[in-house]
Amino acid sequence: MKFMKLGSKPDSFQSEGNDVRFVGSELATDIVVNIGDVKFYLHKFPLLSKSARLQKMVASTTDDNNDEIDIPDIPGGPASFEICAKFCYGMTVTLNAYNVIAARCTAEYLEMNESTEKGNLVYKIDVFLNTSIFRSWKDSIIALHTTRSLLSWSKDLKIVAHCIESIASKASMDPSKVEWSYTYNRKKLPSENGLDLDRNGVRKQQTVPKDWWVEDLCELDIDFYKRVIVSIKNQARTSVGVIGEALRAYTLRRLPRLGKGCHQNGDVTKHRLLVETMVGLLPVERGCVSCGFLLTLLRAASVLDCGEGLKRELVKRVGRQLEEASVNDLLIPATVGENTVYDVDVVMNIVEEFVMRGRGSQGVCVEEEIIGRSPVVVAPDISGALMVTVANLIDGYLAEVSKDPNLPLSKFLDLAEMVSDASRPTHDGLYRAIDMYLKVHPGLSKSERKKICALMDCRELSVEACTHAIQNERLPLRVVVQVLFFEQARASASPTPNVHPQNGGSLGSSRSATINVEEEWDTLPTAEELKTLKGELASMRLMGRKGSERSLGSGSSSSNNNNAKPKGGVSKKIFSRLWSGKGSSNGGGENSSSDTSGSPVSGNLEESSKSTPSRNTRHSVS
Repeated sequence: MKFMKLGSKPDSFQSEGNDVRFVGSELATDIVVNIGDVKFYLHKFPLLSKSARLQKMVASTTDDNNDEIDIPDIPGGPASFEICAKFCYGMTVTLNAYNVIAARCTAEYLEMNESTEKGNLVYKIDVFLNTSIFRSWKDSIIALHTTRSLLSWSKDLKIVAHCIESIASKASMDPSKVEWSYTYNRKKLPSENGLDLDRNGVRKQQTVPKDWWVEDLCELDIDFYKRVIVSIKNQARTSVGVIGEALRAYTLRRLPRLGKGCHQNGDVTKHRLLVETMVGLLPVERGCVSCGFLLTLLRAASVLDCGEGLKRELVKRVGRQLEEASVNDLLIPATVGENTVYDVDVVMNIVEEFVMRGRGSQGVCVEEEIIGRSPVVVAPDISGALMVTVANLIDGYLAEVSKDPNLPLSKFLDLAEMVSDASRPTHDGLYRAIDMYLKVHPGLSKSERKKICALMDCRELSVEACTHAIQNERLPLRVVVQVLFFEQARASASPTPNVHPQNGGSLGSSRSATINVEEEWDTLPTAEELKTLKGELASMRLMGRKGSERSLGSGSSSSNNNNAKPKGGVSKKIFSRLWSGKGSSNGGGENSSSDTSGSPVSGNLEESSKSTPSRNTRHSVS
């Protein structure tokens, strides 16, 4: 820290209690200066010789009471007045970054300038500021801090502007040219302790990171911080990534963890200002900050009830880089008054923004709605890999929000359908979300179960998911049987000997002989039925493996095909009822008389089992 000593005489100021200060001298004092609650017993000559304001005040007093004056509004208070008084006496005083601004304001108030005496205090402090304080990174930040209590005076004297300019210019420097101890909030580097040596025993050159200044600026109040960042951006020598990291570090330092309905003892206004300021300072370039940080701001904006324009700005930004987000990032608490735990509507808006990125062949100009931003050009194309990533993200999000018993089915369906089937190479994640919703919402009607199960294509489930689904008591019976059918069809389409479902026996359950009504397929399976279906799948897989071994040993033949047939395959009667209906399907709606839109509808199950339908058409599994 830089400092300056003024005067050479010993300090003879003494105290008498907390509210009396006097100069120890053989000469009796002849003036009393009241600064707030503190009385200073001093001598007129040294004070009046350097302060034009004190001269005027003494001259304006009455003859009866010309030895006492009151100065209630002096900037800096008693401490800074004492520094000025000591300077008048020629006593030694030490100025540094902590007290120099207050002393400068007090000297200005007392008119201790060159017109009163050459080399007066104002001149000396200005030289110290320009040659030392403003040239030091650490001292500039400390000095800017101290202007908070003297803001009006500091602004008029342009001290605040000089501090901000000094800080911004140093932060914008090429890191290779930074030679000072570049941050005072960090631990010393090994090179600074003489411990970082190369193989030849020579000290390595210290490398300064690009964001070396980020942590130090977190000490600034929000209004000063905003002005410094704006100045750094205006100098256009710092990358947007470093500026984004600075904003993230400041926000995480200043913004507490906020939950639904959180009120921080009157600090809501302060935190709301912080969020609004950070959003306003974000560079317009995509990717300047992480998607997780944007969602942190959006979560805070929701909890703190920030303006709708600011929320829309954040939704647009998140939508442009949604593929970077995690499920936890998207768990934004619902606003006060909502019955749900999480704000699903805002996530739907984000997904909509993401989908818009893939529309059109030219760049899309997205208008910014707040703070007079310039338009941003968004990349029009989204690769298939990004779509798959977002689809997995949304399926994971649905599995989490499904744990909320108050989540309406309509919101679950709408969000799930925003992601196309083509973006889901597997429906395992969607199946987990559906299963969780069915578990937490056991009171769903038959039609509601049909709707939610219609989202899932059983052909796109992995072997593990199929195994789980066949044993899942929460799924309607038709879904369980359909999973089994596709699992058998998948095995039949393999190079192993063919296993035809029409050649098998009965389902192995009394239900196969008693299914006479379409609605019975929508009931939940019994434990006995699940056990039977599980046995059918195990038998089918066993026969497939045995057939494969025979094929490898003696080649394929008609005798091998006959031997590979499972003894208890699912009956043709049941599959025919599953695939055919009285009318065409409409995608799993309540009034549909057929439950497999786009599925094979003929009774030729042998042909159906040999080929897997195309993935381009969604099939109802309700």
